[in-house]
Amino acid sequence: MELSPEKKIAGILAPLFGLRSESDLGIGDVAVLREFVDWAAEIGFKLVQLLPINEMGSDNSPYNAMSAIAIEPTTLHLAPDSPEDLTRDDYETVLVDVDLTKLRHGAVKYGPVKKLKRRLLEKAFVNFSARASQDRQSKFRNFCDRESAWLNDYAFFRALVEENGESEAWDKWPAEHEHIETARAWLERQPSKKKEHFRERENFFRYVQWIASEQWSAIKAYAEGRGVALMGDIPFGVNYYSADVFARPDEFGHDWCGGAPPESHFKDDQFTQKWGQNWGIPIFHWDMMRRRNFDWWRQRVRSIRRSFHLFRIDHVLGFYRIYAFPWRPRRNKKFLLLEWDQMLERTGGRAPHFHPRDDSTPDNCEANQKEGENYLRAVLEESGEARVIGEDLGTVPDYVRPSLRSLGVAGFKIPQWEFYHGRVTPGAEYERLSVATYATHDHKPMRALWEEAFEHPTLTSDQARGELEKIATFTGFTRTSEQIDFERDFYPAMMEALLQSESWIAIVMITDLLARKYRFNIPGTAASSNWVRRMQRSVSQLRSSPKERKRMQVIRTLLEKSGRI
Repeated sequence: MELSPEKKIAGILAPLFGLRSESDLGIGDVAVLREFVDWAAEIGFKLVQLLPINEMGSDNSPYNAMSAIAIEPTTLHLAPDSPEDLTRDDYETVLVDVDLTKLRHGAVKYGPVKKLKRRLLEKAFVNFSARASQDRQSKFRNFCDRESAWLNDYAFFRALVEENGESEAWDKWPAEHEHIETARAWLERQPSKKKEHFRERENFFRYVQWIASEQWSAIKAYAEGRGVALMGDIPFGVNYYSADVFARPDEFGHDWCGGAPPESHFKDDQFTQKWGQNWGIPIFHWDMMRRRNFDWWRQRVRSIRRSFHLFRIDHVLGFYRIYAFPWRPRRNKKFLLLEWDQMLERTGGRAPHFHPRDDSTPDNCEANQKEGENYLRAVLEESGEARVIGEDLGTVPDYVRPSLRSLGVAGFKIPQWEFYHGRVTPGAEYERLSVATYATHDHKPMRALWEEAFEHPTLTSDQARGELEKIATFTGFTRTSEQIDFERDFYPAMMEALLQSESWIAIVMITDLLARKYRFNIPGTAASSNWVRRMQRSVSQLRSSPKERKRMQVIRTLLEKSGRI
């Protein structure tokens, strides 16, 4: 699919889990995505951006994956003959005791959803093992051989997770399981029946990944046929409790956690303002990765290319340097009230800092830039025709954006944050090699900002008004009366300014597109409300709603006017 910055396009960002259809199993999947692609194409959008689709850990965060490569099984479309090993009888048998109305209502209920989809996949695997054709078995074997470099370690890890009560916390497992070498030796000592069962479980997890690869390759091809590019997301880091850290321990630092430095923007997050964001991801041993020709990163890129036409690297700043914490996130609350000296007492003198070095001197900046570019080149070498986007937000050193441009990596433009020397940067001055958007999955939607600023004051209302004033300047919006209505007045001006910008890609968050107020994630929190919110309406309801049809006609006109169709 031809994707060149010479041709401006627009897209929608939507978390897959949040999309809804009348026949889903309580969570958005590739079948719902197909409907969404159709809807986006009808409006005139040329791109759909998703959050990471990697297999999630127990916190259900797509940015804290149990595997940096394996696909999350709940994204799969499971129905009679999908996959073809799943019969109608088996499907109906599994669903006979499931209250689908309750499961589909409201937020994602990960426990029941994961359990249901696992049972369906187990049925399909039994049928595949018993009666799949030679051709189908051969395709599975070919997949296993092709992906063996990561798949074998992943399948072994997943079977061990199952062996240990579905806990991925490998450092809490029995001593013989805590390290991949000792765990393999443990398996070899088991009776033949136990070994056979364990090998079968490994094969089940390989089978799930094969089905996932097939379905995601198919949706990529379908989107391409509709003239829509799919944009994926590679988180910079990976969960400490992941197959990757378990299988490749010498490539990760186990005693420091990656994150981001203190940031005043998040007024409702005391920890982030004081200490920063502690994501809990292990920092990388780049020297060891280099010795192996960055094969872990190359595997990640090859995997995402099969499902997406282009991809965003979350926190691309981490390639240059990353902020490291000497404690794991579960201890954040204990550190919140401590002063600097008290913190050092608790950590044995180890302080949060930029790793491998900060940007305090020209020599440090030069070294960070040089190393970051070397690491990113390995990603770019493997990306082939897939275009790479770098999420370059937060505390950004001066050298990063020029460095990314020199590599051909598009960075982000958040209009309300593009404010330098007392001036909001006009969209006409944005570099073409950039992605413009008002919101990522972490931002408050524009409608929520408006409510906070003007309708229901809160402690952060001043900040909300400040952001909206910057956006108003960006849009050239001028007050025409005392009574300004968000949807009638501000919404079209906001959308037109974004689409008229010079950025190659203009992306609208689904909540902003529909002028909704709810959020999918609040950064710096471990709230149960994160990563569970679903759209109030199904895709077909959005398509048929007179109000939304009228709104999308406005958007289509703006897309045509801006030359993005």
